[in-house]
Amino acid sequence: MSIPQLPLTLRYPPDQRLDTFVHAPAGAAELLRALAAQDGQFDNVYLAGPAGVGKTHLLLGTCAAAEAAARRAAYLPLIAATGRLRDALEALEGNDLIALDGLEAIAGSRDDEVALFDAHNRARAAGIRLVYSARDIPDAIGLGLPDLRSRLGQCTRITLTPLDDEGRREVLRQRAQRRGLVLEEPALDWLLKRVGRDLGGLTALLDRLDRASLAAQRRITVPFLRQTLG
Repeated sequence: MSIPQLPLTLRYPPDQRLDTFVHAPAGAAELLRALAAQDGQFDNVYLAGPAGVGKTHLLLGTCAAAEAAARRAAYLPLIAATGRLRDALEALEGNDLIALDGLEAIAGSRDDEVALFDAHNRARAAGIRLVYSARDIPDAIGLGLPDLRSRLGQCTRITLTPLDDEGRREVLRQRAQRRGLVLEEPALDWLLKRVGRDLGGLTALLDRLDRASLAAQRRITVPFLRQTLG
């Protein structure tokens, strides 16, 4: 299974870097950055939290940090490899760091669980760093293989929670600035009352507003938001 290599800026968008993550748990970004650079002895990392809290952001950010430190990194959403996980993981073993997103996707598939257990052991023996993500702790996502749950339970765990209103405001402000968009406070207030806490949803919303603003050659004001978003 070949893994196409894309430029760093395409594989890991600027919005999804460790230093652009808003309100990370204390020490999380530093831990992931050190892991990416293979700076010292670190356990593998397990990111736990519900959908929309930024797990994929941190995985991609860790991969970008690894490549910036001249390490080889790979990101794999496990839902894309269900039923053929052994081949997918074997194809990634030439990397220094592997980020595996969405462990719940393989829960209950014995072949995939065994494949991951074997890959975890090989990676540990070879000094390959692993970063996992899942919607909950290993014992709560439906994994049937006790040995795999045990290995995952030994990882350093980072727990993510949904952003509060101030966190959402900061995400919108920062991401708008990186797109060259000006979001004044009244526009931010209007948006925050009408959008959810999902980070992916916030990003998609700004992409939509960016395109609409360019097409209409208008600033993003409350009247423009009402017209564009209803």
